[in-house]
Amino acid sequence: MAYQASGYLLRLGPADEVDADRFRALAAGARSADPATRAALLTEALELWRGPAYADFIDEEFVRAAAHRLTEQRLAIVEEQAEMRLAAGDHLLLTGELADLVARHPLRERLRAVQLRALYLTGRQSEALASYEELRHRLADEFGADPGPELAALHQAILRQDMSLGPPPGAPAVLRQDASPGLPDRPRTNLPAQLTTLVGRRRALEEVDRLLDGARLVTLIGPGGVGKTRVAVEAAARIAARATGLPQGPWFPDGVWLVELADQRGGVADLAQAVAATLGLSGDVPAGPPGPGSPQRPQPPGSPQTPGSRHTPESRHTPEWQQTSGWLHTSGALRAPADRLAAALRERRILLVLDNCEQVVEPAAELIDLLLRAAPGARVLATSREPLGLAGETVYLVEPLQPDDAIRLFTERATASAPNFALDGETREAVAEICRRLDGIPLALELAATRVRGLGVRELAARLEDRFRVLTAGQRGAPARQQTLRAVIDWSWELLSEPEQIVLRRLAVPAGGCTLDAAEAVCAGAGVAREEVLDLVTRLVDRSLVVMADGPAGPRYRLLESVAAYATERLREAEEPADVRERHLRHYLGLAEQAEPRLRGPRQQAWLDRLDAEAANFRSALQEAVLPDAAARLATALSWWWLLRGRLSEGRRALSAALDVAPEAAELRLLEGAFALLTGDRSRPRPSPPSGIDDPVRRGRALWLHAYGLFHAGLPDACEEVNAQARDLLASDEWGTAAVLGLRAMNAPARGDLDAVARDGVRSAALFHRLGDRWGTLLTVSPLSTLAEIKGDYTEAARRQAEGLRIAEELGLAAEVAARHSGLGRLALLSHDWDRAHDLHERALRLATEQGYAYGEVHAVMGLALGARRSGDLDAAETYLIRLRDELMSSPAGEHLLLVELGFTAELRGDAARAADCQLRGLEVARSIGEPRAVALSYEGLAGAVALSGDAGRAESAVLLLGAADAARRSVGAPLPPAERGDVDRIMAVTRAVLGEDAHAEAFLRGTELTPQEVGRLARGLSS
Repeated sequence: MAYQASGYLLRLGPADEVDADRFRALAAGARSADPATRAALLTEALELWRGPAYADFIDEEFVRAAAHRLTEQRLAIVEEQAEMRLAAGDHLLLTGELADLVARHPLRERLRAVQLRALYLTGRQSEALASYEELRHRLADEFGADPGPELAALHQAILRQDMSLGPPPGAPAVLRQDASPGLPDRPRTNLPAQLTTLVGRRRALEEVDRLLDGARLVTLIGPGGVGKTRVAVEAAARIAARATGLPQGPWFPDGVWLVELADQRGGVADLAQAVAATLGLSGDVPAGPPGPGSPQRPQPPGSPQTPGSRHTPESRHTPEWQQTSGWLHTSGALRAPADRLAAALRERRILLVLDNCEQVVEPAAELIDLLLRAAPGARVLATSREPLGLAGETVYLVEPLQPDDAIRLFTERATASAPNFALDGETREAVAEICRRLDGIPLALELAATRVRGLGVRELAARLEDRFRVLTAGQRGAPARQQTLRAVIDWSWELLSEPEQIVLRRLAVPAGGCTLDAAEAVCAGAGVAREEVLDLVTRLVDRSLVVMADGPAGPRYRLLESVAAYATERLREAEEPADVRERHLRHYLGLAEQAEPRLRGPRQQAWLDRLDAEAANFRSALQEAVLPDAAARLATALSWWWLLRGRLSEGRRALSAALDVAPEAAELRLLEGAFALLTGDRSRPRPSPPSGIDDPVRRGRALWLHAYGLFHAGLPDACEEVNAQARDLLASDEWGTAAVLGLRAMNAPARGDLDAVARDGVRSAALFHRLGDRWGTLLTVSPLSTLAEIKGDYTEAARRQAEGLRIAEELGLAAEVAARHSGLGRLALLSHDWDRAHDLHERALRLATEQGYAYGEVHAVMGLALGARRSGDLDAAETYLIRLRDELMSSPAGEHLLLVELGFTAELRGDAARAADCQLRGLEVARSIGEPRAVALSYEGLAGAVALSGDAGRAESAVLLLGAADAARRSVGAPLPPAERGDVDRIMAVTRAVLGEDAHAEAFLRGTELTPQEVGRLARGLSS
């Protein structure tokens, strides 16, 4: 034992042993031992265990990964030992032991398979079937999944009492009639055994199996490295392993054969020779049908042995139908290799797996067409980066892995490469980023996993910007084209024609994909005409280098991230970036200017969706816009989209950046100021001079947007002033008139002008409806709903808010969705539905925060504070209010409500002095606003603070304040509705108890007759 700065160190000598290391060594040794030795080694390994791994430290973080790894290894050894005992005939004893193991590990399918076989072989078929059903129900109930294909096949075999399982007890021994005595079974496949697990391809394997059941040619396509070969080999292996005579799926008695074409470069004859060599056929295969002395098609097991068939030692690893001399010589004339191969396969039922057809796609297609026409029992499973284009071909796209499967694959491979790596809370985010940036391509993930040992996942994720330098360490033995990420894409690039290469490298410029018209605009140029782009892009889609997906304006085309990085390098090599980026900018500037006026009309939804799909391209184009005119025009055209979509922070940043390039652009400067207000910056409330904007309608709309920003910044007077300027410029513009009226209705409650809310709001809504501008209609929802709420018509208020929420959700306007949730939350407060109010305001807060919608954040947090106080949770209420005070911007109206709520909270805590201080400060703000309902609320809050004393004189003053508040509300036609009388009724209960009913009523009446000056003197007197 030694002590170091980092802790204690245990030094082990050569003769020392650690039981975990010994266990692993025994397990590894068993893999290569003969059956008897293997059984002894496995038993010895398991006898080392005395309980759970690291049992005394099982709750410690530092041992969890190692303990889990050892436990998994132990279970794997238990399963392997059970399989050996089953093969040795130890059925009866094994069934009892397996029952306990399966109960403790019910989801391990390998363990369950051994149990099913053991039960079946001991004559307990019904128990075997019951065990399978128990697992199936458990998987369905807990995970929505089914048992794996191997276990499902075993279940079917048990149902059929398949002889491949071995005879049940009491059954007579059956000799396979198709086997030659004394000779081992001959392999009917050359498929390679796999060294790693296949991850995330269960659905693909099932689909390929289904397709092969009905189609004679199935082609797996997909980008390089996506795993087409692995899926094809795995699907073929399952077919080859399937028991003969199974009713589901095709049966290939003549074998399942893999033919690798990656190294082929010749024509049809060369490919035919390669297939014949794989099948073990000589070059003398007959051209015509088999002669009289040729063997007939092999029969299923149980059929009589074919007469005249002979086996020699040399023929033991060759399919039966290749071994008779009649196949080797014929008196017919020799023909081309492809014809001879077709003749050899004419009567055969065989599955050919032709891998990597892309570089010989034309001769491969010709050969496959010939073979399938000549041999009706043959089927082909091909892999290629493009379809073969044959009649009857069924194409299956092998897609990149889904995120969860990609993470699982990367984790498995990384753990194998770096045993100390573990997926946990600290590494999951980096692993997810790696998988996303590598597009879920299995080969790229496996290459990346080999780097974890040297870089760790965080550094690896950071270095993916230079992915072609990082991902260079492939597995030994892998083909050269799969050794590095660059080699994978090089392989595809070199198969392209020059025009295809030009289009592919230029498609690296659009960000996040593009439409066909964008591809034509960006890619057409030197070497490629515009009318050629459609065909070239389609061919690149066929070659799995471009991904096509449906978009709001038709198909969209994008490159996987690694392909885009490669194409960008090629673009730089061709010295084309500047020209291509200029075309990109011109196209998206034109699109933005085309869309801008249409965002205020009946096709608003369609144009919003279209611009949403191009968000990344617009950001890219803004970065490319280095000339003042282009920068100003693009940012100006996009401003309305940013507003409607609630992308307020993004819009402000882009407008500011464009203003740096084009400081003289008057409209741009005015819009930037509006977005500053909308994101909470009130440092520049006055609009910049609009005199540089020639078009009066454009000048008026820019001023209106500034006024809209002033409203959201809580500056009602400035809003009214600028809105009036906009009104004069927009008198001839119907949309502008509707917008001015709508904003005036929104601003009217702050002035207490409820008549203006009704008049202007209804007219604005009608104009917007006629124009088809649903966002404009939303402008009127809040003021008209507020008016209904003030008048106590909560049903009408809820109807308008719900209608507004529906429109906002249909248009995808996140900021408006947030506002409508706050509005519905406010109505839930009035009905005392505290839980619903809390949920609605929380949802509104989350949406507003995501959108950078400061005004929405303020409303949502205030709604949470109101709900907390009214439901009795004063601590939560004060927390929300302090957050409003310290973290969020506030308008005068917002500051007033904040002070009133802090006062009410202090009053409910019994702190009269603090309550009075807050309410008096709030009263000063309310008077500066000049809104009678705000003044009334402060009178009511101050009355509550004064009434706490219990003194008769102060109780009378409190009632005078309540009377004055009632008069102020009635002066604007907005008496306090019943649902909002909670605080007033609570205060009145206290003052009535002190004064009595008659004195209370008399004081309240006197309060309603006080002048504002008299109430002011009363309030100041109460503060002394």
